[in-house]
Amino acid sequence: MSAERGKDHEAREKNREVRGREREVRGKDQEARGKAQETKTKLLEGALRTLTEQGIAKTSARTVASAAGVNQALVFYHFGSVDELLAAACRYGAEQAVARYRTRLAAVGSLSELLAVGREIHEQERAGGHVALLGQLLAGAQTHAALGPAAAAGLDLWIAEIERVLRRVLPATPLGEFADPARLARAVAASFVGIELYEGVDEEGARAALDALGQLGALVAVLEELGPVAQRAVRQRLRRRGAP
Repeated sequence: MSAERGKDHEAREKNREVRGREREVRGKDQEARGKAQETKTKLLEGALRTLTEQGIAKTSARTVASAAGVNQALVFYHFGSVDELLAAACRYGAEQAVARYRTRLAAVGSLSELLAVGREIHEQERAGGHVALLGQLLAGAQTHAALGPAAAAGLDLWIAEIERVLRRVLPATPLGEFADPARLARAVAASFVGIELYEGVDEEGARAALDALGQLGALVAVLEELGPVAQRAVRQRLRRRGAP
């Protein structure tokens, strides 16, 4: 019996040793994955910083690695090429930007407020250098094949957020039955992208365009404040005019 107990004890000790080694290996694997993710994030942020500060023409594995504080060989190890890194950085930047404003957009309760929030976002993004970054990404998409789909995917994140707002606020307006939220979301996003790019060559003109959107917002606010009878009258007039 004592011999059997001894064997059982020895087997349990071996099992504990095996489990201990397995935990150690898992711990090292998790640590390695954590360090790899940290390096990738540094490269993504370094790529965005390089694009903003130096432009697409001067963005290379060397300049990105320098901005990220890592060896440039890691660009190719983690992303395969500079173009793939830039594409990933484009998507990463869009995800970060949309996340910053998701709560604010979720609180929008009217079309006029949406236009006002759009202007707020524009001002904040411009102050943070993100408008310049967008310009560089769109310019780079002309010569870097991977950037085109990535830039489009980034814009689609914004469009999706805007569409959610429109689907929530449009039904309460006389425009609700005539406006397609999906198409209108693309129109709104394209308008702000155009203004952001326009601002790079004509700041006063871009500001005038933003002011015009503000005036449009005031007109929309008047429509939103109409009583039920007046709103029905507007809807009937739009139907007679053959609104799409």
